[in-house]
Amino acid sequence: MSEEKKTIGIMTSGGDAPGMNATIRAVVRSALARDMRIMGIMRGYNGLLTGEVKEMHLRSVSEILHRGGTILYTARCDEFRTLEGQIKAAETCRKFGMSGVVVIGGDGSFRGAVDLSKQGINCVGIPATIDNDIAASDYTIGFDTAMNTACEMIDKLRDTSQSHERCSVVEVMGRNAGHLALEVGVASGATSIVIPEIPIDIENDIIHKINKVQRKGKKHFIIVVAEGTGLTNEISRRIEEETGIQSRVTVLGHVQRGGAPTVRERVMASAMGYRAVELLSFGVTNRVVVLKNSQITDMDINEALEMKKPIDLKLYKISNTISI
Repeated sequence: MSEEKKTIGIMTSGGDAPGMNATIRAVVRSALARDMRIMGIMRGYNGLLTGEVKEMHLRSVSEILHRGGTILYTARCDEFRTLEGQIKAAETCRKFGMSGVVVIGGDGSFRGAVDLSKQGINCVGIPATIDNDIAASDYTIGFDTAMNTACEMIDKLRDTSQSHERCSVVEVMGRNAGHLALEVGVASGATSIVIPEIPIDIENDIIHKINKVQRKGKKHFIIVVAEGTGLTNEISRRIEEETGIQSRVTVLGHVQRGGAPTVRERVMASAMGYRAVELLSFGVTNRVVVLKNSQITDMDINEALEMKKPIDLKLYKISNTISI
């Protein structure tokens, strides 16, 4: 093992997101361009506990720019939450000569990066989650592809809803955040959008609205519900009971996390990956790469974790105005 070259690692952690492979590609090739060694850590923090680490080369990331998922795999790791696990992970980093690690994932992954930094390993995070709930960044890798996937599925559902004059209640992902549901709902022309951030009265906000637009001639309806509300089945049941319109629930589920990343995803992944390597080359730690005001920059990871991302209330109002 050459001691002259700086060595860094890269991992994907938490839920997978389209664009993770494009990010891996950018990090690996940016590191090699700086004459650094780059080690791929398999299955997130688990790989640091099991020693499942392999050196990455130029061709290791060929033909992955367009692929969904992650070639490094991903997993959650309870053992790493313990101090003993964090010490062991840092020892693995040192064993393979890694002075820093690029962590691609969401807020849980970033908390792990903070813990690893406390053990002397420089860490830089790249936000990748379809939930788009990292407040420090205007955009997270995976969000655009997930929106497009969900919207495509809803467009298909609309065809059968229209044919049968039904209501489709569609549950989209997003964990405890409604960003995905809101934008998908607007893009798909949903009659109502239900998200955790805004309290909803099913009777007034959904039933009465359906009755109102039904009187104006509309015969089929789309309701988009964020999974974090836990209201999907109740909404469907009440629509059928109180309006007489057949209502069907569709849970889109993990299909939203797969598929080829969009153009925006690939560009963002490339720019964020490059920035992360740039930071580690300077020996920086505890930073997260973010998009702010259309610019790629970075900020303290602890500060980023304290922030809460507000929902776009104006967009929600727009939806209520035009989806009639």
